[in-house]
Amino acid sequence: MSTDVKQNEAAGAADHGHDEGHASAAFYVWIGVILAVVTGVEVAIFYIEAMDPYEAPLLVVLSAAKVVLVIMFFMHLKMEPRFLTWVFMAGVVLATFMVSALVVLYHVLPVFGG
Repeated sequence: MSTDVKQNEAAGAADHGHDEGHASAAFYVWIGVILAVVTGVEVAIFYIEAMDPYEAPLLVVLSAAKVVLVIMFFMHLKMEPRFLTWVFMAGVVLATFMVSALVVLYHVLPVFGG
């Protein structure tokens, strides 16, 4: 009886695609290492005074890259239908434009900034 249950569970997993497309643990470790390196670059940009004029745009771009990596791999959107990927990525694009607009309003335009 337990053999039948195991075969049914394996067949169910294959039908739903749970085992297809998932990467190994080492792959996720590499994604984590990439995220850590990008975070280190962000911290370095913050502390390097020569980068002050370029700090905000670079941090926005690097943060967006990290969000894309997390969404695509740790939320497993790479293995989901394209529609879900577009829904989440639309949110990322909207948030990026919102942050960029706030940076322009409060740091670039002298009327609104300090």
